Amino acid sequence: MALYDCVIIGGGIAGIQASIQLGRYKRNVLVLDKGKGRSTLCRKYRNILGWPDGVSGEELRKIGKQQGKMLGVLYQTEEVVAIERTDHFQLLTRSGQSYEAKRLLFATGVTDPNPFPQLESCLGSTVYICPDCDGYEVQGKKSLILGSGKSGVHMAKRLHHWASELIYINHTREAIREKDKALLRDMNVQYIEERIQSPLVTDRQFNGVTLHSGEVIEAKHAFIAFGQITPQSDLARKLGCERMENGHLITEARTKKTNVEHIYAAGDVGVHAEQVTIAMGEGTLAAVWIEKSLAEGMV
Repeated sequence: MALYDCVIIGGGIAGIQASIQLGRYKRNVLVLDKGKGRSTLCRKYRNILGWPDGVSGEELRKIGKQQGKMLGVLYQTEEVVAIERTDHFQLLTRSGQSYEAKRLLFATGVTDPNPFPQLESCLGSTVYICPDCDGYEVQGKKSLILGSGKSGVHMAKRLHHWASELIYINHTREAIREKDKALLRDMNVQYIEERIQSPLVTDRQFNGVTLHSGEVIEAKHAFIAFGQITPQSDLARKLGCERMENGHLITEARTKKTNVEHIYAAGDVGVHAEQVTIAMGEGTLAAVWIEKSLAEGMV
């Protein structure tokens, strides 16, 4: 079994960026990625330097892997299901493959709650998750918030000054406070407490929703806000890595080290800002300090 200097778990933006930097150190690097995450779903990132017309997550991943392969980085579509620590880290994948590593980087990201898989084809193009990334896209336009309880209220606070008309549909009918209803009225946000029968999607274009009552609400843009995201941090937890109450891994800001020796974390799985450019930076930062750790071990 080959012993890798570093195995990166997660082949999204943070993981690929880290792999490129470690490849440039001539390190023996393996990236294990299950093949689905935020970056595989996003049809367009629009706030990245050098991409004024936007770029899809798939395109960024493709370009990044090509760059990493030129540096000798290996990429495998595998889901890691167990990790044991002896002298090194022993990783087992769902397909039964085993790998060994001196250092681990968790770049496993988060999972967003979304009860409507039909919307995945629209993510990043006409349906959005992050108001910091895409609030700009609905300026002067009618937009819906498809959400649940207070999460939808919070999203409305972030979007009401962008959209010309904003409608919050509380799909789960989770109760919100009377003062939040008053706040929505003050922001001129229409509030509907009713289940959504189905989204209306044609060729990756969001067109609105049909409510349980049969009423159709048309709009060309929507944000989803169905509650707390789920950091993919359970494997790290089992190795003793500390997490926040919401499941995000705790790392040193300067080094991206966790509390467990030789384990690092980068991107949205850590305390995060849900920005692709920040994920890139954290991936590079983690790689720099992984290299320092490996170099020190050779002295």
